[in-house]
Amino acid sequence: MEAARDLRFSLGASEGACAGLERMEGRAAVVPTISLHNFSEKISEQQVHFHVMGMTDCFLLWIGSAPTLSNLAVSMCNRFDPIPVSTLLLGDTSDTTSSAFAQKLAKKTKKQVFVSYNLPSADGNFILLLENRVKKEMETFPEKF
Repeated sequence: MEAARDLRFSLGASEGACAGLERMEGRAAVVPTISLHNFSEKISEQQVHFHVMGMTDCFLLWIGSAPTLSNLAVSMCNRFDPIPVSTLLLGDTSDTTSSAFAQKLAKKTKKQVFVSYNLPSADGNFILLLENRVKKEMETFPEKF
């Protein structure tokens, strides 16, 4: 029987907007989930929105003030180096904000992390305020990351 027929998709109606994937026909149930978490805060007179898409072994963090995806970076830990590897997947290679942020989060969480930073370039103090806000949210809702 085709693999496509063996799979059944179900959507959860909870706040986390989880999507589950279950195997049928007596096989072991595999239920990977995707949780969505949004929060916003005014930082240095600018309204900043945060969107977290949490998955089993990784998460995506989107930061911005308007619905754009101008860059995307990924970072993950490896057994050969204590510093996570990081690369920019989309966007201007001269802007390392997403890559640096993804690297810090990967080191902290030991997960694969995707970061999309979609705000105008800002000074180090602004970036530090953003990092502290994400850290606070991670402490409050660790299951979302």
